[in-house]
Amino acid sequence: MPSHPASRPTSAAPFIASSGPGAPRRRRRRLWSALATALIAAAGLVAASPNLASAAPDATPDFGPNVKIFDPSMSVSEIKATVDAISAQQVDNEMGSSRYTLLFKPGTYGSAAEPLVFQVGYYTEVAGLGALPTDVVINGHVDVYNRCLAPDNCIALNNFWRSLSNLTINVMGETGCRSSGNFWAASQAAPLRRVNVTGGNLTLMDYCTAGPQYASGGFISDSQTGFIINGSQQQYLVRNSSIGGWSNGVWNQVFSGVVGAPATSFPSPTYTTLDATPVSRERPFLYIDEAGTWQVHVPSAQHDSSGVTWASGQTPGRDVPLSDFYLARPTDSVTTINSQLARGKNLIFTPGVYDVDRSITVRRANTVVLGMGLASLTAQQGATPIVIGDVPGVILAGVMVDAGSVNSPVLVKVGTGNPGLSIAQRGDASNPTTLLDVFLRVGGPFAGRATTALEVNSDYALLDDIWAWRADHGSGVGWTVNPAEQGVVVNGDHVTATGLFSEHFRKYNTVWNGEDGRTVFYQNELPYDPPNQAAWQHDGVLGYAGYKVADSVRTHELWGGGSYIYTNVDPSIHATRGFEVPVTPGVRMHSLLTVQLGAGTIDHVVNDTGAAVDGTPSPGIPSTVVSFP
Repeated sequence: MPSHPASRPTSAAPFIASSGPGAPRRRRRRLWSALATALIAAAGLVAASPNLASAAPDATPDFGPNVKIFDPSMSVSEIKATVDAISAQQVDNEMGSSRYTLLFKPGTYGSAAEPLVFQVGYYTEVAGLGALPTDVVINGHVDVYNRCLAPDNCIALNNFWRSLSNLTINVMGETGCRSSGNFWAASQAAPLRRVNVTGGNLTLMDYCTAGPQYASGGFISDSQTGFIINGSQQQYLVRNSSIGGWSNGVWNQVFSGVVGAPATSFPSPTYTTLDATPVSRERPFLYIDEAGTWQVHVPSAQHDSSGVTWASGQTPGRDVPLSDFYLARPTDSVTTINSQLARGKNLIFTPGVYDVDRSITVRRANTVVLGMGLASLTAQQGATPIVIGDVPGVILAGVMVDAGSVNSPVLVKVGTGNPGLSIAQRGDASNPTTLLDVFLRVGGPFAGRATTALEVNSDYALLDDIWAWRADHGSGVGWTVNPAEQGVVVNGDHVTATGLFSEHFRKYNTVWNGEDGRTVFYQNELPYDPPNQAAWQHDGVLGYAGYKVADSVRTHELWGGGSYIYTNVDPSIHATRGFEVPVTPGVRMHSLLTVQLGAGTIDHVVNDTGAAVDGTPSPGIPSTVVSFP
């Protein structure tokens, strides 16, 4: 079993570091002064299930040149030649256009004598192809480290857009500071799903480089680990997992349906814990069955659940043969893709960047749409790239959607919102339309424009690990250069969000108009770049709240929400409040906070409750409200 750090802090007091030349325009964090680590006892090798490792091979699908498939017969040096070359290309390629998927067939990779150790860069998906996470074992490390933008500016704040899933990491092969755990020092849009970590800790902070080592995550689900080091992670959601302990909190650490989670103690430490997740569904995944056939396993929705879904065998759900999917390429037209959907095919976007000049429309119930390697859909001519019709059970997962140069009214639209729909057309509580690891972006690689990033009209929709981001750095960034008014707008009733991140939109970052909505974990930064207060106010209110529940709503609940301000263009700007909700017994808010990151002021946490954050006595100290009303 992994050992715990010999001396670990229980909280972190953030501060804002000055930014030198080349420092990104991201928020600055203070890490608690020291993180002690302990070496683990040497762990024995873990072997994958032998019957799966020796399964008869099926014909390998043609996913295109950017999907690399490994099998246990390959030498470690052969595998590393491929993965290290991709890592070297992608580790600093934050706004690039290359996309990769690295797939490992069932079996064991690496050994004590020759461990498999590699890093995961931008736009890289690493996944096992077993029915269970234990069917693929990597003896070694699969790591994400800080990026050192200058000798004294090593951070994970911008380590976005990558993923790790459906495999076991048996930690070994590193020495010194990195020997005791697998490192996943990543921020938003870098999920860990169905990961089994043995033989060492899982550390969400890279404490082995020069400072300041800040990180801004993050999301874990359906995973089993030993001890987890949170370190400098300002906020994190762990959902439906089993963990061997947790080191500390900074501002907002939320656990939902997690075996081994710390008890609720917000604001000190900053833990909010739900015994069970109200509604959840795990992301569909590719695997090779015992006959050697390629399948996509589609998990069923769960209600009031906890722990991993695979503790007693395969995750409850259904298998869909890969032959029932159309494998789209970036050269395909939208007409071709829509034609395949109309014929009853499910859809996989193979890695790449797709220009979308009209809506890709999903009209058939239970359609599965997956992206590989964070496949990116870029709106052209003001299109809404993805529209999901008024049908239940659609799953959209693992895609990035970018705004283009012509304004799009919406980037992803779920349900039409037509008033004449029947109850059945509006949604299905037992089979919700579900979005998982869907990342929406306005600006960053280039200037983009959109009115709203995500609009949800269907009832009972489920949002799991969603990041809507109006870029604060990169190319095409500025108040009038990448305009986007709203991040997420929820009009449907009974919608649940587990892991919702929405940042920098010019008006409300999230607007919740539907009844009986629930959010488990929310993270928001208000826009950095209003030119002045006159440009950012409405109806006698300064700025816009980061999370707005409509005045007409009578039932709504949120657990663990943070809203931050850093108006560096005009530091004198105020926002009246971080959260704005109707005052009624059915609207309940738990564990709320606001933080000032070095510029600007938020006058209240929720409505007119909660002290102001204005940088005194120092930036980065949160104002908290444990419950409201």
